[in-house]
Amino acid sequence: MTSSAILIPARYNSTRYPGKPLCMLDGVPMIKRVYDACIASNLPTYVLTDSQDIYNVIGANCLLDYREYKNGTERCAGAVAKFDILDQYKNFINVQGDMPDVTLDMIEKTKWHLQHYPVTTVFTDMPKEMQNEPNSVKMVRAGDQALWFGRGMTGYGDWHLGIYGYKRNALEMYPTLQVEQEETIEQLEQLRWLKSGWQIGCLSVYFNGIEINAPEDVDLWHKKNLT
Repeated sequence: MTSSAILIPARYNSTRYPGKPLCMLDGVPMIKRVYDACIASNLPTYVLTDSQDIYNVIGANCLLDYREYKNGTERCAGAVAKFDILDQYKNFINVQGDMPDVTLDMIEKTKWHLQHYPVTTVFTDMPKEMQNEPNSVKMVRAGDQALWFGRGMTGYGDWHLGIYGYKRNALEMYPTLQVEQEETIEQLEQLRWLKSGWQIGCLSVYFNGIEINAPEDVDLWHKKNLT
């Protein structure tokens, strides 16, 4: 069993932005930008999707799975159970498909911290205006351990970024964990770990990019990258 692989869950019909993985960023589908950034890490990289159109963009390293999942971590766990090609890996890095500006540092720190925690993630400084935005994802931590994540809390917190590391056994356990009301209300998959007593490690990174959560973020990305 080799070390690590990157998984990029990319459901076509995002609730807030249907077709989001194929939105065009300077003429390139977003999912292709995320994929290219990940393969630059020299880690084996697979896109996990329910869309033939996304498969057609990525090719052989795209794994089609038409089952319904509540979130990206569930899709990663489903892929690990379904596809034999993933049997060779002991750790997985989940890079969310709406992170076109994911960096090598983010990937490396998420992977490295798995020696200390079964689940890991990264964060960066959050501008005050984002702290006061009720939809941005904030993280409360103690040192290198995440204590809580939320959208509705305002005025404090670090900016949680869309990348996770999992040891294989932790990812395989995820679908068996109870879905609590906090996960349902906040729509944050990582709360399932915390409510079940798992620890999540976290490390700081520099990030000056854009996460694509809604159509208006595409405009923000273009303004930032094409000016």
